[in-house]
Amino acid sequence: MSVLLEFSMFPTDKGESVSAYVSRIIEMIDKSGLDYQLTPMGTIIECEKIDEALSIVKKAYECLESDCSRVYASLKFDIRKDTKKRLSSKMKSIEKRLGYEVKK
Repeated sequence: MSVLLEFSMFPTDKGESVSAYVSRIIEMIDKSGLDYQLTPMGTIIECEKIDEALSIVKKAYECLESDCSRVYASLKFDIRKDTKKRLSSKMKSIEKRLGYEVKK
């Protein structure tokens, strides 16, 4: 099974720039060993079980809870039973149809 989770999480009580807080979450994801892709609007992770994805969300919140009074989170899941390595294969499928690499 392949679980893709696209999510964003950040404090809403820390002003306009929240990169210092988001960086805590990205460091935790990086240390998890899961495949991920950082985007300007969120982060996409790939894992094999929904519980792993939900655990990442919980740990992301724990990265912020000590000094953030209000946290916003947005989550999207794509769960598929018959494949793996979709973080890269979905992009390759589009590029194959287009005949060129898309901007990253």
